[in-house]
Amino acid sequence: MEGFVKFFGTGGARFMALKQLRATGGLWLNYRKTNLYIDPGPGAIVRIRASREKYEPAALDGIIITHKHMDHSNDVNILIEAMAEGGFKKRGTLFCPEDAIAEDPVVYNFARQYLENVVFLKEGGEYSLGDINFRTPVRHRHPVETYGLLFDLSTTIGLISDTRFFPELAAHYRAQNLIINVLRLKPIENHEIVDHLALSDAEELIRDIHPVNAILTHFGMHIIKNKPGLLARKLSRETGVNVIAGRDGMKWEF
Repeated sequence: MEGFVKFFGTGGARFMALKQLRATGGLWLNYRKTNLYIDPGPGAIVRIRASREKYEPAALDGIIITHKHMDHSNDVNILIEAMAEGGFKKRGTLFCPEDAIAEDPVVYNFARQYLENVVFLKEGGEYSLGDINFRTPVRHRHPVETYGLLFDLSTTIGLISDTRFFPELAAHYRAQNLIINVLRLKPIENHEIVDHLALSDAEELIRDIHPVNAILTHFGMHIIKNKPGLLARKLSRETGVNVIAGRDGMKWEF
């Protein structure tokens, strides 16, 4: 094992964040000696501290916000403070879209002063922190500035964050492993929430990219009611790909 992704939450969007039928704490990515936290939504710090396996936010090297919606950023300030050991050490890098700071900011001034660096995500951007190299291949179709992530590690891992489906999406996430935010069971039209992937969109992406592993996460209410594990097993049979339904607290090693 060279690294892992720890799921401190597999729920997504407003109602899941409010009801907490699934946690909304985001992801911890470790690779070799480098630790990154991705999308610290509501409850991130609580889930970290409640974990049976010890995780120490002061060991984080950086935090990534794919976009500034609350289910992806609510705990970013307290996590920055924890990374900086209560603000007594200036450390860590924040990667985020510019509008997370420039317009109606979700990252407060007091927290920014604890950081060593703030790096704005851009379409086609390439970034590195410690042992981790990653890219933001394309801007997503979402109400605020949003990017997915493509990690170039000992294996390639694509994280497809919130977005409306568009035909070119798969071409930007050719990876051996995919983590896909799948909010809806079925597509709907003429509503803001359509700017999220449905299960049929995830199936199309999996068929096109054909990764070794595909992990579904960021579930909405209808996905949960229809049992993500059963849906994932059905997708595995139909696509020939190892499709995994994310679970709160799951640790996926690579």
